[in-house]
Amino acid sequence: MTGAASSPANLFAWPARVYWEDTDAGGIVYYANYLRFLERARTEWLRSLGYSQRSLAQGAQIMFAVVSLNVEYRRPARLDDELSITCEPELQGAASMLFRQRIREGGGVLPEPDRLLVEASVRVACLDARSLRPRRLPEFLLSALK
Repeated sequence: MTGAASSPANLFAWPARVYWEDTDAGGIVYYANYLRFLERARTEWLRSLGYSQRSLAQGAQIMFAVVSLNVEYRRPARLDDELSITCEPELQGAASMLFRQRIREGGGVLPEPDRLLVEASVRVACLDARSLRPRRLPEFLLSALK
């Protein structure tokens, strides 16, 4: 799957589909699995900037960890639904970012409240891969988020 960014840092949308493995016995996405969709969209946002989690951990010796999360579940997604997961990152100090994320039924990034399934705020810290201590965000992210 490929994502599309309206601008690399402001609003990124990533498409996904609900598979059997994402659902409970009733064919509805299990609540914790929405976190996987959110994580994948953040990873694809980073990839759209030209970086992978692995290359940053091995090369720059940095990694990212979720330090806080707030999720509001609006409506359920079901087996075979097409989803659009968006990321709107912003700086939160020298070593963290806040991602405002939404999961909508169907494609596209335009606000359609009747199709909004999940809203989340996810704070992510940049860590030194060896010590797991906070570390300043790399220059490429600071530039992208300004």
